[in-house]
Amino acid sequence: MKKFIKTLALLVVLAGVGAGGYFAYQHFQSSTKIAAKLITSPIARRDIAVYVTASGTIDPVVTVDVGSQISGRISALYADYNSEVTKGQVIAELDPILLKSQVTQAKANLEAAKAGVKVAQVNLSEAQRQASRTKALFKKSLVSKEENESAASRVQAAQAEVASAKAKQVQAEANLQQAEINLNYATITSPIDGVVIARSVDVGQTVAASLQAPTLFTLAEDLRKMEVHTSVSESDVAQIAAGTEVEFNVDAYPERDFSGSVKEVRYEAQTVQNVVTYDAVVVVDNLDLALRPGMTADVRFKTKQAQNVVAVPNTALRYRTRDASKKDSGRNFRMGPPGGMMFASNKKPELPAEMPAMPPPSSDPNQKHVWIERDGQPTPIPVKTGLTDGTFTEITESAEPLEGLKVITGEEKRANQGKR
Repeated sequence: MKKFIKTLALLVVLAGVGAGGYFAYQHFQSSTKIAAKLITSPIARRDIAVYVTASGTIDPVVTVDVGSQISGRISALYADYNSEVTKGQVIAELDPILLKSQVTQAKANLEAAKAGVKVAQVNLSEAQRQASRTKALFKKSLVSKEENESAASRVQAAQAEVASAKAKQVQAEANLQQAEINLNYATITSPIDGVVIARSVDVGQTVAASLQAPTLFTLAEDLRKMEVHTSVSESDVAQIAAGTEVEFNVDAYPERDFSGSVKEVRYEAQTVQNVVTYDAVVVVDNLDLALRPGMTADVRFKTKQAQNVVAVPNTALRYRTRDASKKDSGRNFRMGPPGGMMFASNKKPELPAEMPAMPPPSSDPNQKHVWIERDGQPTPIPVKTGLTDGTFTEITESAEPLEGLKVITGEEKRANQGKR
C-alpha cells in the first residue's frame, strides 16, 4: 500500500512538472510572437515592353576609302582629321615632276609617230607611180612580167607601212593619254561630300601603288545618319524584323537613351566560339553628332509592347502568406514542448478561420493570384497575366477590378516582446 502511494505521488509530481513546463513554453511562445507588417504597392496603369538585348558597333552609313592609283611622294595635304570636304575638292597632291616628264615624252613620241605616217604615205605614193609606169610599159612589152609584178608588190608593201605607221600613231596617242591621266591622278580629290574620319599619310611620305591602291583617307558620307551593326543570337533572331523599334545606350552618355529602327536582318551567319549570331542593322539619326564611329552600343530591340495596361509588380505574383506557404509545402514541422524532440507530420495543418486558404493551382501558366489587404487580412484574387518586362506584369483578366487597389508584395517582420 505504501509503495502504491509513493508511486502515485511520484506520478502527480511528474505531471505537475510537465504541466508547468508546458505552460511556461506557451508563455515563452506568446511573449515572442512574430507580427508581420504587410508591404503593399498601388496597382496602376503603365506601358509594358518586352526587349531582346544585344551589343553592337556604331558606324557611318557610307564609308569610302580614298587611295592613290599611282606611286609617288606626297607633296601636299589639304584635309585632316574631322575636315568637312565636298565632292571634287582637292585633298592631297603627289609630286608631279616625273609624271610631267612622262607626258612630255609621250607627246614627243606622238609627233614622231605622226611624222612616220607622213613618210609612209609618201613612200606609198611613189610606189604607186612607179607601178603605174611599169604597168604601161608592160602593156607595150617594154618591161618583163617580173618587173611589173615587182612594182605591184612594192605598192602593197608601202600600203602596209602606212598602216603600221598609223597604228604607231594611235599607240603614241594612247600613251600620251595615259601619261596625262597619271598626271591628273597626282591630284587626289574627294569622291563624296563628307567628313575625314581617318588619315593614313603625311607630307613627304612615298606611297607605292602596285597590286592595290594604298589608302590615304577614310571619309564618312554623313555623320548625321549612323548605323548600329548588332550581333543577335540565333535564339532571338526570329523575334526581330525590319521596322522593329530599338533603344540603346553608349558608355559616353550612360544616362541618355538613343532610339532607332531595324533596317534589315542579314542572312549571313557569324560563328564565334560556337555561338551563332546574325547582323541586325539599326539606322539612327545623329543630328547633334553625339554618336561617333566605333562606339559600342548596348541595344534593346522592342519585340512586344502593351500600352496603358493594368500592371502589378512581379513580387506581388510571388507573394504567399506564411500559412498558405506551409499548406503548399504539404508538410508541417512543429516544435514540441521545451526539452521535447522536433518531429514532422504529413497531416495538413488547419488554418485559422480568419486566414483565407491559398486557392488551388491552375494548369494555365498565366493563371495566377495576387493578394490584397482586406479587413486587415490578405485576400487572394485570381488574375490572368500577359506581358512582363521583368519588373512589372500585365494583368489581362481579374476576378474583380484591380485599378486603384493596393497589392501585397511582401511582409516586414517584427518581434513583439512580452512581459516577463
